Amino acid sequence: MTEETPGFEEKPDVPSGATSDDAEPKVAPTEGAAPAGDASAAAQTAGLTAQLDQVRTALGERTADLQRLQAEYQNYRRRVERDRIAVREVAIANLLTELLPVLDDIGRAREHGELVGGFKSVAESTETVAAKMGLQQFGKEGEPFDPTIHEALMHSYAPDVTETTCVAILQPGYRIGERTIRPARVAVAEPQPGAQTVKADEAETADDKESGGPDEG
Repeated sequence: MTEETPGFEEKPDVPSGATSDDAEPKVAPTEGAAPAGDASAAAQTAGLTAQLDQVRTALGERTADLQRLQAEYQNYRRRVERDRIAVREVAIANLLTELLPVLDDIGRAREHGELVGGFKSVAESTETVAAKMGLQQFGKEGEPFDPTIHEALMHSYAPDVTETTCVAILQPGYRIGERTIRPARVAVAEPQPGAQTVKADEAETADDKESGGPDEG
């Protein structure tokens, strides 16, 4: 009869080729639990997405700044060009204004038949250069008086005009484009007082004659 050693329990027999680990039961993985590697990848992706959003925001701000700077530069170039043209026009107008007395002398010499020889060639060259710089002469006899471009130096009445009319050009006017640098100095004539009433009566008489005279009562 075999004696049992107190304090020790009998263990089940283990096959000769098996280890102790094989003998212990294995715990099955819990369903639905994400592996540690997937969680790390998701966190990294979220961080990259946030960084990408920040880069996009910064890029949009820099693009808006660049567009605003470009618009300001274009406006600056337009202002500079306008100022350059304005300064040029003022300089040309000042030069031609100083030249007007010479052109007046040329005009008077032409009227008196004194524009001959070398003086004629120089005068015509001067007028050509002034015209190339944009100078235009205006003012003709018989045109209606316009106080914005005419300066009346003489005034009279005439029976053959129906409105205030320029009857003589004392000095021609000059303009550059739409800018008048000197008004035309003219003599004007207004309709003679009572001339309109006489003409109206004459027109009424002519109408009566054409219709066979006034109706008899």
